[in-house]
Amino acid sequence: QVQLVESGGGLVQPGGSLRLSCAASGSSFNIYTMAWYRQAPGKQRELVARIFSDFVTNYADSVKGRFTISRENAKNTMYLQMNSLKLEDTAVYYCHVVLGRAIYWGQGMQVTVSS
Repeated sequence: QVQLVESGGGLVQPGGSLRLSCAASGSSFNIYTMAWYRQAPGKQRELVARIFSDFVTNYADSVKGRFTISRENAKNTMYLQMNSLKLEDTAVYYCHVVLGRAIYWGQGMQVTVSS
């Protein structure tokens, strides 16, 4: 079982920045595939960014050039640096981990971009 603890969400103005963190339990962190998803009101949950155990990353087109996903294996933590935030980035953001056939989700945290 993998426990995920998210932090860093909140309210920010358009053009601002936030950094989300996801701390994971377990001794196999270095082989987890990890990702951030988000779900805006009335919309389906969507993939924002993913990082593999070899540090390869991919991003949704809507966040390319603005968001950066990273991981720090020594701290069992994944990050999402979000810059140049837009109103449409408002959503609940979820941490997501894949380990073998097992999938784990964080509890989700609100990110609100508003003036």
